[in-house]
Amino acid sequence: MPPPMIAPMPTAADLMPLLPELVLIGAAFFLLMLDLFLDESRRIVTHALAVVAMVVTGLLIAAGVGGQGTVLGGMFIRDTAADVLKVAVLGTSALSMLYLWPFLRARDLYRGEIAVLVMFATAGMMLLVSAGSLVMIYLGLELLALCSYALVAIDRDNALSSESAIKYFVLGSLASGLLLYGMSLVYGATGSLDLARIAEAVSAGGESGTTATMLLTGVVFMLAGVAFKFGGAPFHMWLPDVYTGAPTPITQFVGSAPKLASFGMAYRLFEVGAGGLDDRWRLLFAVIAVASLAVGNLAAMVQSNFKRMLAYSTVSHVGFLFMGIAGGGEQGFAAAMFYAISYAIMSVAAFGAIVVMASRGFEADRIDDYRGLNARSPWMAGFILCVMASLAGLPPFLGFWAKLAVLRAALDGGMLWLAIVGVVFAVVGAFYYLRVVKAMYFDKADGEVHAIVASRPLRTVFAVNALGLLALGIAWNPIMAWCQRAFA
Repeated sequence: MPPPMIAPMPTAADLMPLLPELVLIGAAFFLLMLDLFLDESRRIVTHALAVVAMVVTGLLIAAGVGGQGTVLGGMFIRDTAADVLKVAVLGTSALSMLYLWPFLRARDLYRGEIAVLVMFATAGMMLLVSAGSLVMIYLGLELLALCSYALVAIDRDNALSSESAIKYFVLGSLASGLLLYGMSLVYGATGSLDLARIAEAVSAGGESGTTATMLLTGVVFMLAGVAFKFGGAPFHMWLPDVYTGAPTPITQFVGSAPKLASFGMAYRLFEVGAGGLDDRWRLLFAVIAVASLAVGNLAAMVQSNFKRMLAYSTVSHVGFLFMGIAGGGEQGFAAAMFYAISYAIMSVAAFGAIVVMASRGFEADRIDDYRGLNARSPWMAGFILCVMASLAGLPPFLGFWAKLAVLRAALDGGMLWLAIVGVVFAVVGAFYYLRVVKAMYFDKADGEVHAIVASRPLRTVFAVNALGLLALGIAWNPIMAWCQRAFA
């Protein structure tokens, strides 16, 4: 009997496509050790180096350093779609970090491990969008999830924050279980964990029989897990409590970059792995899109808490994103990617407005806190107006083109009814965003008026973030072309 074949150890050249991930993870370990030797007054060094590490990693990817290819036996895939999403994830995470430091520092909440947790969560997102195997998907997902749970619970003395972290952990574990169960059924039906081989088995499989039933059941469970990670209805129950209870910059991070990673996970699982069943899962995505649009918009209309309103609006934006995925094909996924990138930038800006307006003892998390803002600070009111207009989908802001792209994808996918539902709820959703604009420009401040104490650098970051929504709305074609090349 011949001895078993042992796979050769990969060389440094073989691992070059993994270089950006290795750089980021290596930097995270270095900062973890460096922070041990820094006192509170010098902890900004850890934070600044973390931002630099993410920016450098993004530049490496944009420059194509390491090259594209597959490593680890096909478990890790670096292609154009992965590169686009990674650059967006790193940029969004770095932008969130700029808001995070002054807010937590002013409240004595900043810990050295926060920057490291954000870096490891970002590394998890990068692995997730490059996954070529169910094992890599779960590894990236859990790395992201565990770091997110710890970040949400960072304010240990706050009962609301601790409660939201527990809810996030319990419900997140349930969603991970659903996803893992679906993966196990798909493995049982196809006999492989590799997404390319799963796609071959799906294409070769029949329409009926025990194996086909097991495969379809697995796809349904995986879709439930993906919908939970996105926050789509009816799997959105964790969003309002987590968004409200976590410190605002943590909410800002959790509500932006992970949406990009979730889109990458959806693309790998359903288009790459289960593409042969697209007539089934496209319809399921469409149903969840309608539910998300209805629940998110109607619930957001009655909220008085700004963060809770943004949480429910996230559910509605997930509905629009799912509309692109339901459209299917290259154009559908390109439109959904464009929407995910656009929403990540808008989400950072929306929570950034709260960060800039807040001060110690004043969280600026009620819509009434913005009454009469134009009279006190016309520039700040104008920047927040840009953010609300983009979220509402008003031209010429970035959000308008994002909504138009997914509506067109639904039409191209033969789902006219879904596009009509999207247009109706886009009009409904404009109400609660314009309510914030009304409070700033037409209502008078009542009660104590809090001055804006944010530092000039923080205000500058927010101004660039908000005006960027207008600039990108005018010059949105390069981003959309980049997304289309990713799936060409």
